[in-house]
Amino acid sequence: MKESIHKYFQISTIQWMSYPHTEVLSAVRKIAEDEYFDAVEVTHIEDPRVRKEVKGLLAQSHLTVGYGAQPRLLATGLNPNAVDETHRAAAEDLLKCCVDEAQELGAKRVAIMAGRWREETKDLAYIQLLKTVRAVCGYAGEKDMEIELEVFDYDMDKCALIGPAPYAARFAADVRTTNSNFGLMVDLSHIPTTHESTRFVIQTLRPFITHLHCGNAVVRPNCAAYGDKHPRFGYPNGANDVAEVTEYFRVLREEGFFRAAEPMMFSVEVTPQGSECEDIILANSKRVLNRAWALLED
Repeated sequence: MKESIHKYFQISTIQWMSYPHTEVLSAVRKIAEDEYFDAVEVTHIEDPRVRKEVKGLLAQSHLTVGYGAQPRLLATGLNPNAVDETHRAAAEDLLKCCVDEAQELGAKRVAIMAGRWREETKDLAYIQLLKTVRAVCGYAGEKDMEIELEVFDYDMDKCALIGPAPYAARFAADVRTTNSNFGLMVDLSHIPTTHESTRFVIQTLRPFITHLHCGNAVVRPNCAAYGDKHPRFGYPNGANDVAEVTEYFRVLREEGFFRAAEPMMFSVEVTPQGSECEDIILANSKRVLNRAWALLED
């Protein structure tokens, strides 16, 4: 493509994934100082003083801010589709707190995820998740904010209720009947883990996609970084590299996601493995995006 990638997407990275070993204020500063990025995703910051300083950096940066609630759900073990109503309600309360923190940090969108499920209670879990998401969407809507559910694997690593693309589409359609501020986040790195193709996922979820992630995954059992680990591009046995990212862009263009007037957030979600260097892994990701974009036919 001769035109800049930044014309059609707000290129972002995920602070806690790109810099897992760097103090949050320093990590946000690194990203804010890098003009390659138009946006950033942050998550819960426990210390109010640090949170205030991060807010100040973000306000200076002209970065669009997104907030990820997924780490809080994973860290606490709270399940928004828990069959036990007390546990479900606790997850709902946590997500509402995430909405408050996101607003404090200047974010207009909050990413969430479904919890684990069991086959014998899957239908009830679906109803419970619908209850949680509708309540959180209602709360966010009062603040003019959006909720985005990230589509995860259902049988490999996270084993989340949502799930393969057709099931995610059904869920999104159900939520949209009551809450217009809801959408789905599609992650290239999760597509191999749901045993689907990029074209199938994008075409199936097209009406509901509001946010994009891009990364790699290892789906060969008994290999290093197997599952939802987001290793670097070029990692041994990885499913995604330049060719797959190029195809991702190609399908997104065909399906109408190149929107210059309203560019969608497009985040690289890659994290160092072992002793790998954070800055080099992030530079790797930018090189892959640039190469894939250059290979996209005009």
